[in-house]
Amino acid sequence: MNKYGPTRGDLKFRLAFSIVGLVLTSGALHYRGLPDGPGGWEAIGIATLFFGGTFVWTLFKLIRKDHPDGL
Repeated sequence: MNKYGPTRGDLKFRLAFSIVGLVLTSGALHYRGLPDGPGGWEAIGIATLFFGGTFVWTLFKLIRKDHPDGL
């Protein structure tokens, strides 16, 4: 168990935040369609990498119980 870092509650918030971000990104793609220019692809790529990376990292920490409080 890690002595420092985000608590379990913080990790749960980050997980929920990343799920909402991924849903909003996919909803925007569904509503607006695929982008025409490179700027749109860049924005989608950065958002997907940020929210997807946060989701994977947080889920990994929660599964391994790698947080200060064991609640």
